[in-house]
Amino acid sequence: MRLSEPRVPPLTDAELGDDAREYLQQGQPEFRGLNVFRTLARHPKLAKAFRGLGRHILQENTMPARQRELLILRTGWLCRAEYEWGRHVMFAESSGVTDQEIERVKGGPEADGWDDADVALLRAADELHNDAFISDATWKALSERFSTQQLMDVIFTVGQYHLVSMALNTLGVQLEEGVKGFE
Repeated sequence: MRLSEPRVPPLTDAELGDDAREYLQQGQPEFRGLNVFRTLARHPKLAKAFRGLGRHILQENTMPARQRELLILRTGWLCRAEYEWGRHVMFAESSGVTDQEIERVKGGPEADGWDDADVALLRAADELHNDAFISDATWKALSERFSTQQLMDVIFTVGQYHLVSMALNTLGVQLEEGVKGFE
């Protein structure tokens, strides 16, 4: 973790105001106690606005879950967002990403063992991170496999998780007990 303690601590139950309580109640019950949501609840209007894009990325994304999680993991790794990495390793595993692939994400598109589609996805994440642009060659490779809506979801998934990573890193959101970071 970049910070050993939060700059903005998650709200406790005793600190919840009506707006924060409403924001948390609208989320999935199993996630209401997570540090990320308890921290965002300190700014309920922002948190509610942010939830819409997050919902699309995680629940309505046109990319298959496995590919979405590869994009999120690579973005979390590049942004050094340990909280994001730890949480999404669990999502990736439940989406069919193997332990070997999770480890390989760290090496990016140049790591041995990826198929051409995964190389293109990881390269897109790297290019967006480094240049805020997907090159023509990578776009062409992605276009051979994915629809226009899926290509747009690639961009917005990486962009969303850059924003999430910036917030998590800067606010100092800490891993919950039992969630592994980069190790």
